[in-house]
Amino acid sequence: MNTKVAVTGMGVISPVGNSIDTFWNALVAGKSGIGPITRFDPSRVESKIAAEVKDFDPGLWMERKEARKMALFSQFAVAAAVQAWQDAGLPEFPAMSEEASLPEPVQGIDPCRIAVVMGNGIGGFEVYVESHAKMLEQGPDRIPPMTIPLMISNEAAANIAMRLGLHGPAFTQVTACASGTDAIGQALDLLRSGRVDIVLAGGTEAAITEFSVGGFCRLKALSTSYNTAPELASRPFDRDRDGFVMGEGAGVLVLERLESALARGARVHAMLAGYGATCDAYHLTAPHPDGIFGARAIELALQDSGLSPEAIGYYNAHGTGTALNDPMETRMLKTAFGPHAGRLRVSSTKSMTGHCIAAAGAIEAIACIKALETGILPPTIHLDNPDTEQGCDLDYVPNHAIECQVEAAMSASLGFGGHNGILVFTRS
Repeated sequence: MNTKVAVTGMGVISPVGNSIDTFWNALVAGKSGIGPITRFDPSRVESKIAAEVKDFDPGLWMERKEARKMALFSQFAVAAAVQAWQDAGLPEFPAMSEEASLPEPVQGIDPCRIAVVMGNGIGGFEVYVESHAKMLEQGPDRIPPMTIPLMISNEAAANIAMRLGLHGPAFTQVTACASGTDAIGQALDLLRSGRVDIVLAGGTEAAITEFSVGGFCRLKALSTSYNTAPELASRPFDRDRDGFVMGEGAGVLVLERLESALARGARVHAMLAGYGATCDAYHLTAPHPDGIFGARAIELALQDSGLSPEAIGYYNAHGTGTALNDPMETRMLKTAFGPHAGRLRVSSTKSMTGHCIAAAGAIEAIACIKALETGILPPTIHLDNPDTEQGCDLDYVPNHAIECQVEAAMSASLGFGGHNGILVFTRS
């Protein structure tokens, strides 16, 4: 079904800003959101830095008593969703009561035909850590009663639906670091199928805890060489990279069929033109070294969008700054794009936001959409010495944003387990 799908709303909570404008201005300025860990005492872990969300006040987007019933990943998700909903100019629906019947449409929009699809990788990790500690110290009878509903991954989608009064399907996509991207891809399929009229889709994560940071340190995945200079730590494609930096946040898009968006007079930020996904089926944590299945996901996304490789002007890289990812992703691009890879503008905004795990794909999708809207491509900061010995020799938009109007942009997310997700956006 050749249905055109529009992006009509965007919302973000990120390490570099808690609104679309502050987030985008920080990326264009090359501002790092990485600093010393404050969420816990990092003295016992090797990596002591993270890209934390700053100055987050959940009361701006939800009742404080409701926020207290949510883990941080759910709070981030609801905040980004409310931003996106308001940006899309959609109506408020009445709150449900125990005696309520099926809700009536408001302004011709039926809340029973609005879906939520959120990606999440780890759930309410801080809730798990705190509740598990109480169990060990005082026994299982002292586990807080709300532990399970606070920590399980599906609660972000459920809390968004409750906050906004939405009664269509509420799904949770769990494909590690590709979760946010795959959630948006699933939303595209839902709209094309005609099952729903509007989807809020994106990703959320809040897993900066001693347990998760310690676990990633045991995998030798995190940066540890820049503890005294955290703003320099995330260095995708650079010779001196030494791992990724844990981030957190949420990104949410409002997606709807173009004809419906135009009929209600909505502003269209961009078009979601295509999606492709594959699995390496190779290793639990390492990507396939040749990137052949990531390249296949790119080919599938291009086929889905009806675009040629040459039509893509900007590619927002997974670009984690790990030893394995960056040369592999470069090989992946050369395989998928052929000679056009040498002309493609590529950047990793993780150099500024850190790696926001399940939220990364949604946050980076927003960066692609803003690049299309503004004609500015965000940089890969701290790219002082490209690792050409490992083949990292493309145009990674080093250190400074550039003005360059492109017609189509692509965002990639590659998750543990070999999950590869690709999105294609075009100008409205």
